[in-house]
Amino acid sequence: MKRIVILTGAGMSVESGLATFRGGNGLWDNLPVEQIATPEGYRANPSLVLDFYNKRRRELLTVEPNDGHRLVASLEEKFSVTVVTQNVDDLHERAGSTHVIHLHGELMKACSSREPQNLDYVFTLPSADTDLKLGDLAADGSQLRPFIVWFGEAVPRMDDAIEALAGVDAFAIIGTSLNVYPAASLLSFVPRSIPVYLIDPNEVTVNSNRSIVAIRKGASEGMRVLIDEYLNKME
Repeated sequence: MKRIVILTGAGMSVESGLATFRGGNGLWDNLPVEQIATPEGYRANPSLVLDFYNKRRRELLTVEPNDGHRLVASLEEKFSVTVVTQNVDDLHERAGSTHVIHLHGELMKACSSREPQNLDYVFTLPSADTDLKLGDLAADGSQLRPFIVWFGEAVPRMDDAIEALAGVDAFAIIGTSLNVYPAASLLSFVPRSIPVYLIDPNEVTVNSNRSIVAIRKGASEGMRVLIDEYLNKME
């Protein structure tokens, strides 16, 4: 079975109605990233940070996977598929993808403030009560915090993403500017003989001299083109 790795960014979930963090009307246009997406910001004002992510969770519960998510999931009928996502939403899983690597954490999960990457203290928040409050404690006695990889923190699943690229037959990039590292460096781990596809309605400047097939469409329409014109020919 042919193996495909798909790297997705914020543009993957825009059609579901989720705001991006960067760009026009991005979430970080209203709150400085230093305040709500760094360990220092969390230590300085944990209540502000908890409230920011509580709102993001409530928003996530009001949206559904779009056709792009569902088309990515449908690839598993014919291919071995790994999704590597920079997104913290759970829309890929809700669409049916079974192998998803979250580089930047998962919004619907909480973890220990003392050891945020210790999986013994990570759990999924119940959909009936997704808010984290000051005084909510992890199993190690520390304050619960969002299971999010903030700026300045290590990206522990990067090695998993690199390993997924070993022996890959195709690599697709959807809805990411490739400006955020270390995720942007994944392209350098794809063998030059392997086709690379880039789905984005906007022109994306890629810091690479390798050949890339650009599909200037949104996530859903771009996935249809990718499947019909390219991936079906791999079978």
